[in-house]
Amino acid sequence: MMPLVFADDGEINVIRAIKGTDEIRHHLSNLGFVVGGTVQIISRMGGNVIVNVKESRIAIDEKMAQKIMV
Repeated sequence: MMPLVFADDGEINVIRAIKGTDEIRHHLSNLGFVVGGTVQIISRMGGNVIVNVKESRIAIDEKMAQKIMV
């Protein structure tokens, strides 16, 4: 298990855990990051990560991406 920021671009990963406070986990869940779901890094720009999750592209910062374990 590793943080999402260490995953390779284009690789489809299964979300194993979401770390952080209840508020952070709830926010990520609302965006579609749920345990058992898949996530794919599309690109990285200036510390932000653009991911494909639940058929949507979402930009999150590196700090948030470190809380998503794949």
